[in-house]
Amino acid sequence: MEKTKTSVTLVECAILVAMAFVLSLIKIIDMPFGGSVTAASMAPVIVAGYRHGLKWGILTGFTYSLLQLLMGINNLQYATSAMAFIAILLLDYIVAFTVLGLLGIFKRNKHQTGVLVIGAFVLCFIRFICHFITGCTVWAGVSIPSADGALYSLLYNSAYMIPETVVTVYVIALLSNVIDLKADKPVTRKKSDNIMAVLNGVLIFSIAIIVDFLYLFQRIQSENGFDITLIGGANWKLLGGILLAGIAAGVIVYFITKLYIAKKNK
Repeated sequence: MEKTKTSVTLVECAILVAMAFVLSLIKIIDMPFGGSVTAASMAPVIVAGYRHGLKWGILTGFTYSLLQLLMGINNLQYATSAMAFIAILLLDYIVAFTVLGLLGIFKRNKHQTGVLVIGAFVLCFIRFICHFITGCTVWAGVSIPSADGALYSLLYNSAYMIPETVVTVYVIALLSNVIDLKADKPVTRKKSDNIMAVLNGVLIFSIAIIVDFLYLFQRIQSENGFDITLIGGANWKLLGGILLAGIAAGVIVYFITKLYIAKKNK
């Protein structure tokens, strides 16, 4: 019985890794110096950890990291030293994606949506930190200027990781609202009207995030290709205004959805 359960878990985790890999190939935008906004490619790995625990979560995340490493293997040629090689290998790939399985700490917690949403956000942030560190150390002087390397790394990695985080958290919340992931065999469950209202509001806010991202992506383009230093001259007041407008619109949509659902349920 235990052997059968292990086999089923192995197959499910393998399917989730395959799903994550395929989704990672669907890129909304591919950044010129590494990084991209994908179709919620991290979500399947996070789900694997939540459903099957820390051991399986880490194994799934590690396997996914190896696939990402194979896809980006050419980046290792830019390492200027053995330490840089190891840093790229670990922080940009192995650690950055293996940590997605850490949600296994909260295996099938009864507060499913809360754990998944907060956990997904934290794990995305940890991945961001990994890329930020390599950006201002290993990639400084290669694709990121040596001067103010930390600032450029912060801006560049934020430009794609913020939208990627928003997409991931949104999809995770949407899945959690319609599927009971705590069951041995995931089944549909009654939707929470409040969560649907929140998701609608977040969706509108996400549009503002994507608009800001597209602006920054366009900002680093020059006649000679991409120049990351141009990101420093971005109109941050405009970006902040778009973000605030997105928040306001999201709040309005949230309350409109609540009113609509309340009226519908009468």
